[in-house]
Amino acid sequence: MKKIVLKELAQESLLFAPQANHKQREPIHVVYGGANLFTAETPAKLGKLALKSIENYAPNFVGFAYAMWLAGADTLPTFPDVIESLEKQLEKNAEKVKTENFAAWFAWTVYQKTLKKLNREPIEDFRIDFEDGYGFRTDEEEDSHAISASEQLAFIIHHSSFIIPFCGFRIKSFAPETKKRAVRTLNLFLENLLNKTDGKLPENFCVTLPKITSVKEIKDLRKRLEKFEAKNKLPENSIKIEIMIETPTAILDENGVNPLAKFIKSGKGRINSAHFGAFDYTSSFGISAVHQHIRHDACNFARQMMLVALAPLNIRLSDSVTIEMPVPIHKGENLSDKQIRENKRAVHTAWRTHFNNVTHSQINGFYQSWDLHPAQLVARYAAVFAFFLESKDVQSLRLKGFIEKATQANMTGNTFDDAASANGLLNFFVRALNCGAMSETEISQSTSLSADELHSASFLKIMENRRKENAKTTKL
Repeated sequence: MKKIVLKELAQESLLFAPQANHKQREPIHVVYGGANLFTAETPAKLGKLALKSIENYAPNFVGFAYAMWLAGADTLPTFPDVIESLEKQLEKNAEKVKTENFAAWFAWTVYQKTLKKLNREPIEDFRIDFEDGYGFRTDEEEDSHAISASEQLAFIIHHSSFIIPFCGFRIKSFAPETKKRAVRTLNLFLENLLNKTDGKLPENFCVTLPKITSVKEIKDLRKRLEKFEAKNKLPENSIKIEIMIETPTAILDENGVNPLAKFIKSGKGRINSAHFGAFDYTSSFGISAVHQHIRHDACNFARQMMLVALAPLNIRLSDSVTIEMPVPIHKGENLSDKQIRENKRAVHTAWRTHFNNVTHSQINGFYQSWDLHPAQLVARYAAVFAFFLESKDVQSLRLKGFIEKATQANMTGNTFDDAASANGLLNFFVRALNCGAMSETEISQSTSLSADELHSASFLKIMENRRKENAKTTKL
């Protein structure tokens, strides 16, 4: 297979820009991996495996575009010499190509950004799993894995080159049959982690509580974490709670009331995110396994209930997982041409499924969801970058229009009454910056917003500051 060559994008950095104090960076995915397999090298290893998958099944930007079925993929050339010539033009002057052949620019840019992301920061959020991704084991086994996994996380904390921006671990549920084991793992993991790090926790650290059915379970975990923090002289709320919505009673209780706001209140400021578990949720309704998927109508209803209840509370929402894995169906080196084609088709099909699921989640307000396999990272970042880049120009024009209208309203002493829509557009660009889809320079050039204005993440604040500046200029 052709060796992937990473091209530099002019005047652009995929490193994440500093955030304003009030707006914390949000991860765009989470990888769940069994605690028995976790090591300090896991994040980098997953990135290498994802890059290897691209090398094998999408060795150029055109093949990549076809695999994901990016917008305009059907218009791209298929002859190798034409592809090579087009790629050289893009490397020389991407903006010129963009005006003449948007589909080629779009595919090449998404491809290069995906390669960069997988090289520099393949994993944004990792959850060391002691539940579904781990299974039921003897107490001796789970004890040993709680110790070994926490030791590996401690190693990451001590070595900055291994840092994961967000991390945590998922215990078993607090249902009667698994609570004792969940509490034992919770205590072993946290105690050993602090012991190995001299009392230091990683940033953006959380404990994930699955299969929530009542406020009681959240209160129980919260109180245990409060005691642990007090005992170890940790700042209050150092350890966040992440709840998993996987049961019907987490959406509507026995009185027909949505209990999600009560769940958050019971955490007393400790809950920062809620994850949707599509497969446990649909299973509870007796939906056949063959029809269980992230876009089932039952899942759409649950996500809307989560969005309505939790988005106003600034709770980060994470969607579920794609279970179709992008892996070859034939193993070995001496494969026939037919087997090679079948492997490529299998990987591309799974990539496209994941790409579409990630896009669907983003369209519906869930900007984070799960990855289970390293090759899924390829479709993950392709979908995220494509989501923002494809509509960048349209969104820029809309935001510019709002800025002009608001400026005119300020100058005439009128009220600009569409600030909510304008702030939604501003948030689009803030998210695009945070995930690496666009740079500050690109956003500034297309929207006229300064870096400070962008980081404020508030359209009203931007216009108020501009009004004050205009007033000063008028006086002078």
